Amino acid sequence: MTRRTIYMNNAATSWPKPEPVIGRLMWGVTELSAAPGRAGSPALESERAIFEAREEVAKFIGARDSSRVVFTLNATAALNLAIGGLVRAGDRVITTSMDHNSVARPLARAAEEMDVEVVRVTADEAGELQATQILDEIDDRTRMIILTHASNVTGAIQPVEEIAEALSAREGSRPLLLVDAAQSAGVLPIDVDRSGIDLLAAPGHKSLYGPQGTGILYVGEGADPVPLMEGGTGGESTLVRQPTSLPDRYESGTPNIPGIVALGEAVRFIGDRGIDTIRAHENRLMGTLIEGLAGVRGVRLFGPCRPDRQVAVLSFTVEGMDPAEVGTYLERTEGIVTRVGLHCSPHSHRTIGTYPEGTIRVSPGIFNVDSDILSLVRGVERLAARRSR
Repeated sequence: MTRRTIYMNNAATSWPKPEPVIGRLMWGVTELSAAPGRAGSPALESERAIFEAREEVAKFIGARDSSRVVFTLNATAALNLAIGGLVRAGDRVITTSMDHNSVARPLARAAEEMDVEVVRVTADEAGELQATQILDEIDDRTRMIILTHASNVTGAIQPVEEIAEALSAREGSRPLLLVDAAQSAGVLPIDVDRSGIDLLAAPGHKSLYGPQGTGILYVGEGADPVPLMEGGTGGESTLVRQPTSLPDRYESGTPNIPGIVALGEAVRFIGDRGIDTIRAHENRLMGTLIEGLAGVRGVRLFGPCRPDRQVAVLSFTVEGMDPAEVGTYLERTEGIVTRVGLHCSPHSHRTIGTYPEGTIRVSPGIFNVDSDILSLVRGVERLAARRSR
């Protein structure tokens, strides 16, 4: 009998995908034959399907104006558009030590090439920050604040709403708030209009359970990034320059139609299941995981280690073993898929003291069950016992 693979790398890409999402993806491939604005009535059908998906995403994140939801290839593309399209020479940007490289690398380039001052606020060893740490750094030159809503290394949830509320209450001009929701969209409630978030980037393929090659950037009324890509938009073709109308301003070229309509279906799936239900399920799994691994001799856990203060992401190490060795054992011997290393976030690992080796990261999702967690714990127990002999 073939052993079932236990997949717990949802922080990288969620798997499996829900059946309705797969069905919608295949419908997009087989039935939507033309790009919007480019081929008569078939194009109108594609345009309608994309519009419906955009409306679903807008409703899901609390955006009143769906035209401000821009479809991208992934969260990395969305973050690059927000940072590259808004940060100017001499600006000051406040970010944190829990950034993914999708934030850290564009900012490093801006610092080197445009003399942008990057202020990186250091989180504690669990990867957590206090709102005052960010707010106290703001001055008149601060152009943007970039927050990772939930860490992809420790799962720590940052005080995004508290900071957004404080920014909204400031008199006069204020910095733009860009939120990296790569690990939070689909598991934590997000309401961009109510919270006052100016820009929000999210991938479709993680906790939204959509296909790879999809993502979004919400562009609030106070933000107007310069497009990083220009070209055909299916309309306003007489204009010499890129149109200013949304979302066309940021969506040049033929879109990923099957992926977009499948993302719309994925958002509906998550909405129907309910954020609270998903969160409760993942919290229960994380409680079992944390308690189980904490009891294994030689295992060290990183992060808040409290399900109410983190998303379903947990990093750990096994004393005397390279994380890659642990990950290889779990997959080859136990059939458990995790992720090892630095997780594209070296600043985070410096913060928690696991640089340069990194950690083993476990990230269960909505299709994992209690027995998956117990299998992982037993596998780590067997490995640790074998190692100690």
